[in-house]
Amino acid sequence: MELTFEAEVVEWRGPAPYVYAVVPDDLADLVHELASELTYGWGVVPAGVAIGRVRWTTSLFPKDGGYLVPLRKAERTRTGVGPGDTVHLTLTLGAP
Repeated sequence: MELTFEAEVVEWRGPAPYVYAVVPDDLADLVHELASELTYGWGVVPAGVAIGRVRWTTSLFPKDGGYLVPLRKAERTRTGVGPGDTVHLTLTLGAP
């Protein structure tokens, strides 16, 4: 299943800074409904991600009833995306 949406990019400061795109609530509800069929454990959901022409695979992280899309430094650099930005992205749920 493919989902396309606008997302806020946020930074979480843990042991190292991590940057995520926040899946909108209405789509997070849909992901949650499908998660049991897609997850490989710990509630994470494998997904393909595309921002413009930049594509990669990752796993959505459950957080406070929603989901976060990890944006690794390599992809942020290639897309020019950073905390505070709003991005247009496409998720392909269940991608290897």
